[in-house]
Parts: sequence; C-alpha cells; structure tokens
Amino acid sequence: GLGKLLKLPAVVQKSFMVAAIFPNAGNLGLPLNSFAFGTPGLERAIVYMITAALLMFAICPALLKGGSISSGVRLTLKLPLLWAMLAGLTWRLLRLKLPLGLDKGIHQLGMAAIPIDLIVLGIQLSRTRLVIGRYEVLATSLRLLVAPLIAHTVGQALGLEGLNLQVLVLQSAMPVAISTVVLVTEFGGDAPVVARTVVLSTLVSFLSLPLVLWATT
Repeated sequence: GLGKLLKLPAVVQKSFMVAAIFPNAGNLGLPLNSFAFGTPGLERAIVYMITAALLMFAICPALLKGGSISSGVRLTLKLPLLWAMLAGLTWRLLRLKLPLGLDKGIHQLGMAAIPIDLIVLGIQLSRTRLVIGRYEVLATSLRLLVAPLIAHTVGQALGLEGLNLQVLVLQSAMPVAISTVVLVTEFGGDAPVVARTVVLSTLVSFLSLPLVLWATT
C-alpha cells in the first residue's frame, strides 16, 4: 500500500490508514449537512454516520491489532461496543420503548462519548510536541481531498445523484474522526501521530469543507 511505498514504520502504517479512512461524520458531519441541506440531508447523513461507525468499530480494532483474519474476526466479535451498537440500532428500528426511564439514562451516557474522546485527544497531545510532519500532512490530504473525490466517483458509479450524492461527498470530506485516537490508544498504533492528524485535518477542514460544499451544490 501507500504506507509501504513511503517506507513508513508498521505502527505508523496502521495509524495512517485508520486516520485516512474514517471521517468525523457525526458531531461535525451531521450539523453541517443539516445546515447545507436541511432535514432531508440530515436524514441521509445519519445513515452515512451509522454505517461509518459500524465499519470503524468492526474493522479498526482488528486492523490495529494485526494478525490473521480469523483472529481479527474473533477480536471484533468480542467487542461489547459493536454488539451495543447493533442492539441499539435494532431497538430503534423496531420502535421499542425502554421501561423506567432508562432511555434518558442511556442518552446521558451517550452524551459523554464526545467529551471522553476530547479528553483522550488532549492527553495524547500533551505527551507530544505539536509538530506537523509528512505523515500528518499526507493523511490529512487523503482524508480531506482524495476521499471526497473517491466518494464522488463511487457514488456516480452506483447511480447516485442529487442530494444523495451531495451528502455522500460532503460526509466523506470530513476531517479525521476523534474516535480514531481512542481506538489507536486502546488497540495499538501511533496515537500521537493520529492525534496531531485529527487537529491538523480539523483546522484545514475549515478551508476545505466550504470548497467541497460549493463544488457539490
């Protein structure tokens, strides 16, 4: 892959791949799509976010841990988070109600996810100098520039058009997901590199996202 071509260390290759693949489609992608495309865009962005989250937490741990495909599958199936996401999605689709006001408690726990991600990001940044190198620049370029181009090409190949294609491209142009820092910290990889890439891609996205939005509308 590109990491081997650039002769990156194995640990950086895995971190580089995770940072380049997974966008911040939730706490940044949802409000931006809602602002740009209204409720119809938000609904489509939520579908993208759920799909991206399932893929992230199903693929990332095995990818970061390494090993055989079978060991990766076993690791993924052992993760409570994956089953919790699937259970929550199923519960939502069946429109079931939780008794005793449990939904409010679970909602409050869910609201803690983003602050925890930010705390982990801050911890990793405190352990390293905020020096931007070629790894961070390249991963940011792939995430903000190459990914939306690929999304546009794939979307057209699948016959998507109009709002469906616009949301796909815009969501794919989001900066690196903050959750990748948590995953790299837990399952292996170069957490400082990923943390710096999150910061850099988020800052640069304030320039790139308006351009992507302009190009898709």
